[in-house]
Amino acid sequence: MASGAALLLALLPQVQSVPNLLENPRARCLELKDKHLQEGDVIITGAAFVDALTLNVSGTLNAHPFCRVASQLAYGSDDTLNFEVWLPGDAGYNGRYLAVGNGGMAGTIDNATMVEYLNEGFAVAGGDSGHLASENNDGDGAPGTYLPYLHDRDQVLAWIHNSIALFTTPAREFIKTYYAREAEYSYYYGCSTGGAQGFALSQLHPDLFDGIYAGCPGFWYSHLALSFLWNGQRTKGDAYLSQGLLDTVTSAVLDQCDGLDGVVDRLVENPLACNFSIDTLACDKMISNSSECLSAAQLAAAKAIYAGPKDIRNGSAVYPGFSVGSESEWEQGQEGSLAEAFSVPILQNLVYDNLTYDPDTFDWGSDVDDVNNKAGVLIDETSTDLRAFREAGGKMLVSQGWADPYNAATLPIEYLQRLQGFFGGDVSDFFNLFMVPGGGHCGGASSYPSVPAKHRVIAALQAWVELGIKPESVLSETPEDGSGRTRQLCPWPQTAHYVAGDENAATSYICA
Repeated sequence: MASGAALLLALLPQVQSVPNLLENPRARCLELKDKHLQEGDVIITGAAFVDALTLNVSGTLNAHPFCRVASQLAYGSDDTLNFEVWLPGDAGYNGRYLAVGNGGMAGTIDNATMVEYLNEGFAVAGGDSGHLASENNDGDGAPGTYLPYLHDRDQVLAWIHNSIALFTTPAREFIKTYYAREAEYSYYYGCSTGGAQGFALSQLHPDLFDGIYAGCPGFWYSHLALSFLWNGQRTKGDAYLSQGLLDTVTSAVLDQCDGLDGVVDRLVENPLACNFSIDTLACDKMISNSSECLSAAQLAAAKAIYAGPKDIRNGSAVYPGFSVGSESEWEQGQEGSLAEAFSVPILQNLVYDNLTYDPDTFDWGSDVDDVNNKAGVLIDETSTDLRAFREAGGKMLVSQGWADPYNAATLPIEYLQRLQGFFGGDVSDFFNLFMVPGGGHCGGASSYPSVPAKHRVIAALQAWVELGIKPESVLSETPEDGSGRTRQLCPWPQTAHYVAGDENAATSYICA
């Protein structure tokens, strides 16, 4: 039996069979700048026709010739958003618009994702989120570093809440002018900060997109930064967890829970079903090798990361903790580097406006209120009131890797539960979450190289939006180890269960 993901892929050619033949696409492109030299607050700074296979973005060539339009948009009191629109110049254009989001502190345009979806026939657009990385320490936060955009309220609001919406209206105008017809459907693709931008679109700009994909979304951004700080503080000194020790913990998790989905493949399908106790790895008289067991300080640190940060006033969760099976990914950033790159700069620039602020003095009670009041209101997207999005017919697909080294994997699950509470029941008619076993942050996890790293999420969204076929699964493919392994991702709370056949083929599993 074909999997749900395979069915969606089979339907995709039907969805995309809207050829748009252009006469003189090169001339139309060059005319675009003259026709739209300035429209409202938008200025076109360049329009050039790019021949097929002449633009190389991180090793990917453009399959279609396209009209590349560069523009600037004025917003706020005196701010500028730079964005580009890429318009396929041949019959490969599928009649759809797709906007792409940003990552991290943004400040640049994501050309890599743009060329990926240009090659699938979309007219694509992306922006710098309303500020330049080149003016903000190249987009990298660091303790004691002044980041101008975090001192400009309009730029902070544009960063996550508004920038995609700001450039989408003119992008659609460019599409209408170039093809003499509007895009038939509009989609959004974003991961990490881009995932948070997707949540912002559904909550604050509910009429703009027919389908939204939000991967590994940092939508509780201010508290995500606090989780970095919490974990970094608790793994200092003797509590530090080496990569070798973390690998030992993950291996123990896999030894206990690998086969819960019916196949032994060094992967836990659902970490919430794994009742692993890290106390089994405590150093004692029988086990004293520091590379194979955890000291009391290390045990406390690991338990703190599993538990997540707590408000000392009442013990309430400040942010979820990390799941079992993700331990091998912690050393990448949870033990201090992410705090230095995100937490400290946000506290010093946005919250306290003091570059000498000492994060070690952070009070896990009253100072959480400061973060909520000074940062959360500007950069968080936690509302479950998606009534306008649902009523507009919007569809939202979210994915989250269980081994994400940055985001606590259960945050989207908690959001889904709150969303169901708000609507009084099932929300799968417009919102679906797909958890990725062994998945990393917007791709593969280094500790799970055999796990497929790419997911056919836009194909699933198109079939859902345009054909009314709710995704029963999403095809996952292209592992980082180069193998041909495929898996199907299941709408939560369903998980993949092995039935029969090739253990490395998606068709051998069902969602249940």
